This record gives sequence, C-alpha cells and structure tokens, in this order.
Amino acid sequence: MENRRLGRTGHLSTVVTFGAIAIRKQEDDQEAADRAVELVLRHGVNHIDIAPGYGVAMERLAPWMPEIRHRVFLGAKTGKRTRDEAWTNIEECMKRLGVDGFDLFQHHSIGTMEELDKITAPGGALEALIELREQGGTKWLGITGHGPDAPTVHLEALRRFDFDTVMFPVSATIFRNADYRRSAEALFAEAMRKDVGVQAIKMLARGGWGGREREHPVWYDPHREQQEIDSALWWQLSQPVHTAPSTGSLALLPKILNAAERFRPLGQSEQREIVDSQRPPYPEPGLGILPAT
Repeated sequence: MENRRLGRTGHLSTVVTFGAIAIRKQEDDQEAADRAVELVLRHGVNHIDIAPGYGVAMERLAPWMPEIRHRVFLGAKTGKRTRDEAWTNIEECMKRLGVDGFDLFQHHSIGTMEELDKITAPGGALEALIELREQGGTKWLGITGHGPDAPTVHLEALRRFDFDTVMFPVSATIFRNADYRRSAEALFAEAMRKDVGVQAIKMLARGGWGGREREHPVWYDPHREQQEIDSALWWQLSQPVHTAPSTGSLALLPKILNAAERFRPLGQSEQREIVDSQRPPYPEPGLGILPAT
C-alpha cells in the first residue's frame, strides 16, 4: 500500500488509516476486533484513528498496544470543548488504551464556527491540547469536522492556530456540491502552503439513508460493491490528501484495503467522470450531498 508524508509530521502514513470506529460495538467480541486488527496489519496499515466516543474501540485495541504501539501512528481525539473537560477526557483515553501518549491529538467534530469559538476561547479545549504537547503527551495537534461547513471552519481554524493536521469529508458525491468543492479546494491550498497533514473522511459516502433501514452501521449510505469502492477511493486518493480513515463498517473493510492496494492516480477527466456519475439514492444534508439530478 502506498505511503504518503502526513505534512509536517513527517510520518509516512499508509493511504488508508484504520478507522477504529469499526470495532466500536459492544456486541462484537474481542475476537472480531482482533481479526480486524490482524487484517489491517497484514495489509501494512500503519496509522490508527480512534476517539473515546467510539464505543468500546479503545478497550478492544488496548490489548494490542504493547505489541504495535511502536509501529503505528496513533491519532486520538476529544469532543470536549473546555480545557478541564478535555484534560479529563485525555486522561481517560490514556487509561482506556493503556498508553502514555499519542502521536497526534485532535479536536473532534469541529464543524461550525460556534464550535471553533468554544475551543479557542479562554479556558477552551485548545489550552488542554497545547499543554498536552508541552508535557510530551503528543507530538502533533489537529482538528476534525464532519458537516458541510467543515472546510470553511477548518480554514479559519488554521488562521487562529497553527494546527498540524486537518480531517474533513472528501468524496466524489460530496464534490457534486460546488460550494463545498470550492471551500475544500481553498482548504487544500492552505494546507499545502502550511505543510499541514490532510486526512480525508467519508471515503465511501454516496448519499443518505432517507429513512430506510441501514444496511451498514454508518450514518451515511456507503458504496458497497468492489468496483464502486475502487472508484470512490481512487477518486479520493487522487485529491491532495495524505491518508483516509476507513469506514465504520467491518464488512466493507476488506474491500477498502483491496482497493487501496490496487490504487492508481486518476487523471482529471476520469475524476470528472466519477463525480458526474454519482447518483445519490437520497441526499444527505449533514454532509452537503445534494439530491440526484
């Protein structure tokens, strides 16, 4: 699998990160989580994305940490917005994972200016992350976000603080939205200028569920077939991104890894064709995915 330099961190991350949200469910036993970890390791994945809100994912990964901590880039997050709450959350993360530090620690789900204002205000969570870095508990700091305004919010975040990484949605279906595409391209340009690592989420997002029963345990409707996954992931990795966390569906993980290992960069005409071919069964306003035309 291809590796890319994650901006100024210098880490050569595999183009697919293991999204540990896939092992979040309490009803999945440790053996199921073990099989998922073994699978990503066999494919050479060297970057893990995790958060305390991902169910029991930290408890499932904890037994693996003594064996793999030295060879994976560990990115964690806090969804807390005040300095004190974030510190408590950070300590909980260390205890639950059984680690004494992280490679990257991020603000989780900052998708509006209101959320950005909270963490950057006096007494906000950013103070805790800065202190964590000063104390040697992490090397790098980042910001993540999910909604249709995430690129615009993250662009402002980079003006307020020198974050080392950003994480936001990038998919061919989302890029049918011209406003989102323009704001994402502006963020790409600023990240490149500042040598900020870019992590792209929602790799398989094709639309919303529209009130239907969810066939996969993710809040958006994902591509499912190998050919569709190939197109979606290859399109995403043809953008100026460094790594992409895998989806929350264990059933799709083998197909994602398969596509990643066969990745080839797409030309501009191929990229346009993939965007134009997207037909979301239902829109997903939470990601800025527009109805099919």
